[in-house]
Amino acid sequence: MIRGVHTMFYTSEPEALRAFLRDVVGFPATDVGGGWLIFDLPEAEMGCHPLEADPSVDGRRMPSGTPHISFYCDDLATTMDELQSKGVEFVDQPEEVGYGIRTTFRAPGNFTIELYQPSYERG
Repeated sequence: MIRGVHTMFYTSEPEALRAFLRDVVGFPATDVGGGWLIFDLPEAEMGCHPLEADPSVDGRRMPSGTPHISFYCDDLATTMDELQSKGVEFVDQPEEVGYGIRTTFRAPGNFTIELYQPSYERG
């Protein structure tokens, strides 16, 4: 039976992004050889969204077949402070959306990653 999910970032800067995820974001990793890191993520959840986004939620319209990765935390302000102290650049100010409070930050390899504090209870 399926027991997890494996996500990937395809990047022009794999070493820098691996170091960022390990040293800045703080994900533990296993080196499976040659510096190739596999990150052990704390927990996961997955949603399936319709093509026509509800503008009251986040207003994004994504084409079918588009994957999206975001990180979530318990306290957005504290997490932002911790990441900013490590040099992370946030792209926008936190905003209330239908599923919580969200912002985005930059990561090596030209990634903009969503970070949010959920307003829903996990099951």
